[in-house]
Amino acid sequence: MAHAESIILVNTGHGKGKSSAAFGVMARGWARGWAVGVVQFIKSGKWKTGERKLADHLGIEWHTLGDGFTWESQDLDESAAKGRHAFEVAKAMLQSGNFDLLIFDELTYAVKYAWVPVEEVVHALEHRSPKTNVVITGRDCPQEIIEIADTVTEMRKIKHAYEKGIKAKKGIEY
Repeated sequence: MAHAESIILVNTGHGKGKSSAAFGVMARGWARGWAVGVVQFIKSGKWKTGERKLADHLGIEWHTLGDGFTWESQDLDESAAKGRHAFEVAKAMLQSGNFDLLIFDELTYAVKYAWVPVEEVVHALEHRSPKTNVVITGRDCPQEIIEIADTVTEMRKIKHAYEKGIKAKKGIEY
């Protein structure tokens, strides 16, 4: 069994738990003394999530660079610019050598909405600092990213409380 210096993990699919699983890895990495960073591509700074509160408490570098979900966006050009900027921040973090673990929450949407070409994402991931592990979350992960990832998990929705009219619950969804 070979030991890789670092790996890429992807949590994708239409089921719940992609980001939650990534933030579990965030906590585990921090507990192991790792330098951890997070870039959120969709959520805006208006959301004060539980995981953000935890990260602030732990001293984890966190960038929330989206402007909310795109279907809430008033200006899709601005959403694209913010998504593009988030990727530039992520790319610098990948290359810096300062992180043992990076979480790119909802990165797949930056590709899906054509804010960042998938080839650019793949290049940045392949040319990351050798010790930097990466967890990528989001629905509809492009095949090009799946191919270079070491571990890919697809979350499949069987049912969701939202379908019964139950709103997102503090402490569960955020």
